[in-house]
Amino acid sequence: MTDPAVPAATTRLNKRMAELGLCSRREADDWIARGWVRVDGAVAPMGLQVGPQARIEVDRRATGQQQQQVTILLHKPVGYVSGQAEDGYQPAVTLVQGRSHWGGDPSRQRFAPQQLRGLAPAGRLDIDSTGLLVLTQDGRVARQLIGEDSGMEKEYLVRVEFGAVTREVQAAFPPAQLARLRHGLSLDGKPLKPARVDWQNPEQLRFVLTEGKKRQIRRMCEAVGLRVVGLKRIRIGRVLLGQLPVGQWRYLGEGERF
Repeated sequence: MTDPAVPAATTRLNKRMAELGLCSRREADDWIARGWVRVDGAVAPMGLQVGPQARIEVDRRATGQQQQQVTILLHKPVGYVSGQAEDGYQPAVTLVQGRSHWGGDPSRQRFAPQQLRGLAPAGRLDIDSTGLLVLTQDGRVARQLIGEDSGMEKEYLVRVEFGAVTREVQAAFPPAQLARLRHGLSLDGKPLKPARVDWQNPEQLRFVLTEGKKRQIRRMCEAVGLRVVGLKRIRIGRVLLGQLPVGQWRYLGEGERF
């Protein structure tokens, strides 16, 4: 039983709003600065600490602004970096243009330049990998995909070689090493979470991960003697890459959820 004499732990308001799924911390700070957030009926100042029972209300202008934010699904080609430009390579966001909007997009949204403002990748995909990359203006989506407590599944098709074996790799690869890929490897001194790893065909593995360490699949494969020669992400949560062509993008649909 809680001792009423002991005050409940407090949390910074922007963090509490993010925990409640209202917005990202950055958005919360912006809304608080604009006077759009009330706590227990009073306009909240920046840096306010709140208890778990605090009543948080958000102005309709904030929710209206949020509804205009877009989330974009891009089929990233090899040779583009997920985030900031580096070593002469272009960031994937440069592919988000009117002419590369997929003609098969079922969304009725139309591309506008302001949709690029604050559009950032929610997760990474290596320069030499292809497949589904999510770019979003919505902090709620980013938190869902890459937040500290996110366990979002991500699915990959991975073409591999084993030493000099380039064909019928499955027959040459020891089952005990496949078991290590599923559970038993460590990276950077920390054990990896269990993964689902199965043969899709004799030269290709299917990985389903719930974490995203840098170059994780390539490093996992190296640890058991495999060399990755092709890597494609085909699913994040419930959202599939599907028929989206390489280098093209579409909007996350209104009723679509990760």
